[in-house]
Amino acid sequence: MTRGADRLDSRWWRGAAAVAAGALPMFAFPAPSLWWFAYVALVPWILLIRSAPTGRRAAYDGWLGGLGFMLAVHHWLLPSLHVFTIVIAALLGALWAPWGWLVRRFLSGVPARGRVAGALVVLPSGWLMVELVRSWQGLGGPWGLLGSSQWQVEPALRLASVGGVWLLSFLVVAVNIAVAVLVSVRESRVPALAGLVATAAATSAAWVWSPRPDTDGGVRIAVVQPGVVVDGPGSIEKRFAREEALTRQLADRHPDLIVWGESSVGFDLADRPDVADRIAALSRLTGADILVNVDARRSDRPGIYKSSVLVGPQGPTGDRYDKMRLVPFGEYIPARSLLGWATSVGKAAGEDRRNGSEQVVMNVGHGLRVGPMVCFESAFPDMSRRLAQDGAEVLLAQSSTSSFQHSWAPAQHASLAALRAAETGRPMLHATLTGVSAVYGPSGEAVGSRLGTGTDGAAVYEVPLATGVTPYLRFGDWPVHLALLVLAALGATECARSLRLRRTAPAPRVPPARTVHGSPARPGH
Repeated sequence: MTRGADRLDSRWWRGAAAVAAGALPMFAFPAPSLWWFAYVALVPWILLIRSAPTGRRAAYDGWLGGLGFMLAVHHWLLPSLHVFTIVIAALLGALWAPWGWLVRRFLSGVPARGRVAGALVVLPSGWLMVELVRSWQGLGGPWGLLGSSQWQVEPALRLASVGGVWLLSFLVVAVNIAVAVLVSVRESRVPALAGLVATAAATSAAWVWSPRPDTDGGVRIAVVQPGVVVDGPGSIEKRFAREEALTRQLADRHPDLIVWGESSVGFDLADRPDVADRIAALSRLTGADILVNVDARRSDRPGIYKSSVLVGPQGPTGDRYDKMRLVPFGEYIPARSLLGWATSVGKAAGEDRRNGSEQVVMNVGHGLRVGPMVCFESAFPDMSRRLAQDGAEVLLAQSSTSSFQHSWAPAQHASLAALRAAETGRPMLHATLTGVSAVYGPSGEAVGSRLGTGTDGAAVYEVPLATGVTPYLRFGDWPVHLALLVLAALGATECARSLRLRRTAPAPRVPPARTVHGSPARPGH
């Protein structure tokens, strides 16, 4: 026991422990998908921080734990970005430094019941602010939000329909705080137990009273997944030929829509009318519109775009969505003049892709309205919410994870569609060129079987449609706004407390002036 305490007193051992503790939540996400582990995964990190001798050391432990967390949930980037992955993780990990300071502020020593009760509200709010800031596209986007680990838990999906993935993150962190107090502070177990009861009550209330989507018919949507085609001369043509052959297999299966994955067409259709004609012929053969994804230099404007393009029996219908939120380093390099050296140490983008300016809801055959997104845009809750508000009946994400085919990334990417479906009350289809293709119903429930990373083929899904408005669709990111209010109130309270201490502090004692022969002393005497 003494040896363990001595090691934690060593800054090197303590730093290594912080990095390891911060990495633990990775096992709650796919592929391991130990969803239950999320509710205790933060406990070692919290216990380490609360034992910090100073607030500065607690902030340092928060930073190192954040580095471990970011590196763990993005470890599959290492083959592509190499050492730059660690640099990015270290920069983003610094967002947890204030959270570490807050953990020690509320939980160090033997905290009173009031401090524990405050911790159950303040610390999850601080965590939400970290997730909010790092969710900005320029910082990598909302990959690995703690609440997204609960994508397969039905009560959690019901909570997502109320407050989105943000509410799930808040409650998961609150449970971790309560468990950390239960195992470390016997005198403060009552508020910790009360916090657990409150979390259970909130989940039960959402289960009973949150509105459920009203299913209203369904549509048949087909996914074409050609699998990995080795890059090289003629690879674009080979991939297209494989997609063409798989689509022909759907001729007598009567789909209402066929969806190809991201970068499924490597030619601008305006430049290659022969390719557009071949897709149109497939549309006539199957009796369904085909949503392809074009990754090519456009003929009508400069630059390379990734675009969802709808093709009908007569050719492109004119419906087009240009990807808005690009993957940093994968599709563009932020501040290329400063960070362009990343291309020399990994597979960073040699040329920046161009981004679109607005989301699009498309009208496909049979009167269906769909809202397309491309690749990691499915990680952004606001994008799917906007599409649902604009009338999309089905949400679609076209993706490809060929660079990370044998990592945990494909399964985690596909799982995000379950959360987006539950949040909006609209079914969502995740169609991949390579990776994991999956479909989820309007409550986030799985529809049919997945197409895994080792699959190349075509599948038709009976997708249920739904009407109604979820609380999240109506009110948006209210847990984030509530967290901001909590932290603002904390800041105001701390400022008021500091001013009150200054005013009530006793005036410094001034010694009486010395006298010389009954008169005040003067300089020189």
